[in-house]
Amino acid sequence: MLTGKQKSFLRSEAHHLQPIFQVGKGGVNQAMIKQIEEALEARELLKVSILQNNDDDKKEVATALAEGTGADLVQLIGSTIVLYKESVNNKKIILPKAKA
Repeated sequence: MLTGKQKSFLRSEAHHLQPIFQVGKGGVNQAMIKQIEEALEARELLKVSILQNNDDDKKEVATALAEGTGADLVQLIGSTIVLYKESVNNKKIILPKAKA
């Protein structure tokens, strides 16, 4: 679970990123979750955009992606989701320490 300070840090890190996945009419499926998991392992932080032709609730899409990939939902702003998952082999992002 991320603290507010860590989420704020990750939002600033994600600001310049472009979405690399799109959730369209088909919604969230297992193949998409698998691809996002692999991308998170490589990048740790990524954006996913929800297309206008998707009829699902944006919060439900964001929650389904976060739970399916085991990632933390950093932000849902408009139709853009920011996900973070600490990488096992490609650790790049050092989060601010949580206060005890």
